[in-house]
Amino acid sequence: MNKMMSFALAAVTMLCGFAAVAQQPAPAAPVAVPAPIPFAAANLTPLGVRSLAANCAACHGTNGNSAGGAIPGLAGMNKEYFLNQLKAFKEGKREATVMHQIAKGYSDAEMAALGDYFSAQKK
Repeated sequence: MNKMMSFALAAVTMLCGFAAVAQQPAPAAPVAVPAPIPFAAANLTPLGVRSLAANCAACHGTNGNSAGGAIPGLAGMNKEYFLNQLKAFKEGKREATVMHQIAKGYSDAEMAALGDYFSAQKK
């Protein structure tokens, strides 16, 4: 093999090697994960707290005024007592038919806001 053919073979081999490298996909850039959205923030506005409290109306009455008495009213309830009971439901320390499940859906900030709301309601 003469020098020209050797050079041509080396050039082709080198180009093919570069072509193979060029065809490989570029490494993926790291994907930025967005920070979690604080869910409770919208619920802590006056309208949001009133909407949260409306979830309680089916059992505890409108604005926490229970109609039948079989289920306790929440209106005018001491905030600390309210929070202690809600936390007991959430932690499974107080038995209930549904409250232990409902309480798990509230953040501490939402529970505190509900405590403020119901303690301010008139019986």
